[in-house]
Amino acid sequence: MNTKESDIETLAAKAGMRMTDQRRVIARVLSEAQDHPDVEEVYKRAVAEDEAISIATVYRTVRLFEEAGILTRHDFGDGRARYEPAPDDHHDHLIDIQSGKVIEFTNDEIERLQHEVAEKLGFKLVDHRLELYAVPLDAEDKS
Repeated sequence: MNTKESDIETLAAKAGMRMTDQRRVIARVLSEAQDHPDVEEVYKRAVAEDEAISIATVYRTVRLFEEAGILTRHDFGDGRARYEPAPDDHHDHLIDIQSGKVIEFTNDEIERLQHEVAEKLGFKLVDHRLELYAVPLDAEDKS
């Protein structure tokens, strides 16, 4: 069992959350995720570490982390809420609609254009979220 405190555990403790052993497992699963898992996937991974964890505990814990600003919730159009640790740096997402894979990216030109569009419309951009939905180029050749 991993004894190193995860990033999410540290943030939760700083937020004053009581960290039970089960919450620690869930926090580690989320901190170590390289994808954007939904609650069902977090549950599968957490149960592999502690089979006493219930799906209800995962739902409650994820909601607590989200309300504390530790997790960011995404809806990538597949009907499932998916999660990632609240990012330190801004990034956008490209979602492969065939596989569901989520790719994080940054692009300075897109960032500049978004600010330019807001200014042309008489606004100052203060935040945004960009999600691109795509299929692999080789899949397009087959259709």
